Amino acid sequence: MADNGASSPAAAVTVTATRSVAPSAAKCVLATFDLPYITFYYNQKLLLYRLPNGASDFPDAVARISGSLSDALAYFYPLAGRIRQDDKDGGSFSIEGQQGAEVIEASADHVSVDELAGEECSDEAQKVLQLLVPYTGVMNLEGLHRPLLAVQVTRLKDGLAVGCAFNHAVLDGTSTWHFMSSWAELCRGAAAPSLLPAHNRAMARSVRVGLTLPPSAQAHEKSDPNGPKPPLVARVFSFPSSAVSRAKSAANAALPAGAKPFSSFQSLGAQIWRAVSRARALGPADITVFAVFADCRARLDPPLPAAYFGNLIQAVFTGVPAGMLLGSPPELAAGMLQKAIDEHDAGAIVRRLEEYEAAPKLFHYSDAGPNCVAVGSSPRFRVYDVDFGFGRPERVRSGGNNKFDGMVYLYPGRDGDGAIDVELSLQPEPMQRLEKDEQFMLLRAA
Repeated sequence: MADNGASSPAAAVTVTATRSVAPSAAKCVLATFDLPYITFYYNQKLLLYRLPNGASDFPDAVARISGSLSDALAYFYPLAGRIRQDDKDGGSFSIEGQQGAEVIEASADHVSVDELAGEECSDEAQKVLQLLVPYTGVMNLEGLHRPLLAVQVTRLKDGLAVGCAFNHAVLDGTSTWHFMSSWAELCRGAAAPSLLPAHNRAMARSVRVGLTLPPSAQAHEKSDPNGPKPPLVARVFSFPSSAVSRAKSAANAALPAGAKPFSSFQSLGAQIWRAVSRARALGPADITVFAVFADCRARLDPPLPAAYFGNLIQAVFTGVPAGMLLGSPPELAAGMLQKAIDEHDAGAIVRRLEEYEAAPKLFHYSDAGPNCVAVGSSPRFRVYDVDFGFGRPERVRSGGNNKFDGMVYLYPGRDGDGAIDVELSLQPEPMQRLEKDEQFMLLRAA
C-alpha cells in the first residue's frame, strides 16, 4: 500500500462528521435468547464498494445511505433505542426510546478498494480495515448509554466502505443481514422492505430474566478465567465452489447406503477443524472443541418465522481428542458435527433456556472451550445482495470484535456459485503453519 503521507494506520482514516438518525419511539423486551450476549462485544460488519465515478460520487452516496437508514429504522426500530434495566422487574431488560443510530463520516482517500478487498490483504491494509468499522472494543452492556447501531461511511480512493457495529444483545446474524438487505432495498427506492420484521420477542420466550451487570466492561474483562487474549492474526481463505463440492463428495463417499448425507458446511467444517488442529500441533490426548452458533428459528416447536428480529441462536458444541480427530478420516469429524447439530432440537433448546433462566450468568466471548474452532456466521447469508444502488459489495468482512483464537466467520463467495470465504483468527505461529499446510492448501485448489 502506498504511504501517500500517512505515517501510521491510525492516521489513515479521518472522521469528518458524526450525526444521529432516529425513528419514532417504541419498546421491545429482551428475551432469554438475547441475554447471554450482553457481555460480548458489538458485532462489526464491513462492506467495501466501488463507485462508478470514484470518490466524486461519495457525497451523494452518503446522503442516500443516511436518508434510507432513517427509513429502515422506522421498520427495525429496536436498533434506534437504548437498553434499559428495570429494577422493579427483577433487573430484566428492554429496549426503549428513539435516541437513534450514530452515523460517522470519514475519509481514507489514499486507500483503494482493491488494496482492502483482496484475499492477500497486506498487514498494513488489515490495520486500516479495522479503522473502517466503529465501536471496536465496545461491550454490548454499553448499550445502556450508547447507540445500538453505529454506521461509519468512509470515502476511499475509488469507492467507499460501510462499517456497521450492531449491539449483539439486540440481534443475531440472521437479523443483521435481514436489516442490511432491507436498508439497501429502501436505498434503491423500495416503498417498504420485501420482508417485514417480526418484533414480538415473546414468540421466542416470555420469561423475564434479571442479571447483575458488572460495574464496567473493564471489570468484566478482568474476571475472564481465560486470561489476557494473545495476539491474533486474521486471514481469509477462499474455497471455490469446486473445492467445496470436492470436500462434500469426499466426506459422503464413505457413507453407507441410506445414511443422511453431510452438508457442505459439515464437510468443509470438518476439514477446517482438522487443519487448525494440525496447525496448533496438538498432542493426541488434547481435547479440541468445535462450536457452531445454530439458528433456532426453524428448530423451535412451533417454528418461528425467518423475519423474527432478535437473537435466536444457541451455541452447539462437540469435542474429541486431537489424536482421534486427526487419525481418522474427515467423515468422522463431519459425522460428529452432523450429530451435534441434528440433536439440537426444540427440546434441547428449551432445556438450555431453562438452565440459563434458573441460574443466569455473564459469559465471556471466548468461553467456547479449549483448542476451539467456533463458527459465528453462515455462507447462507446473502451478504453480497446488499446493494445500495451503486453495485454489489466487492468484499464483506468482519471487524475485530468477538474474535478469539479459532474464531471463524463463513461468507458466501462473491459470485454466488457455492464458493465459501473462511475468515479465520489464530495465534501467529499456528497461522504460519496453516499457511504452509500442503493438505489444507491443496483442499482449496480449484
